[in-house]
Amino acid sequence: MMTQLTDELVTFLEGEKLVMLATIDHESDTPNVSAISWVKSVDKGNIRFSVTTNSRTVQNVKKHSGVVLTVIGLESVYSIQGQATILEEAMAGVSLKLAKINVEIDQVMESMFWGAKITTEPEYEKTYNKKKAEELDEEVYKALMN
Repeated sequence: MMTQLTDELVTFLEGEKLVMLATIDHESDTPNVSAISWVKSVDKGNIRFSVTTNSRTVQNVKKHSGVVLTVIGLESVYSIQGQATILEEAMAGVSLKLAKINVEIDQVMESMFWGAKITTEPEYEKTYNKKKAEELDEEVYKALMN
């Protein structure tokens, strides 16, 4: 178990990656898992991500700050546990209403089952206007680091 990201994980989280986010639902107090892609490592101890302001994630984090980000890559699966804080409920400089959330990392665990490795990383394809998607991604990643 580690208490921060490795250099490899910091680099890995520089691009568009599919990341699973686990929160505790603010109404039912049960686990909630979402797929997110606007994720950036700020440094070895912090990760930032963005979701729409009307996402359940925002309400969940307000009530329960503990989260787990699951990253599949670098031939393994990593569970990154931490405390989430909403830095902005409506990020400046972004054309959509998006929240900026920071996760201060408590621990990083390799959680791949024994005797196996990931041979192909998950991939996704955006199904809306590619040019608009690229422009939005650029806005969001820039705003996440400000």
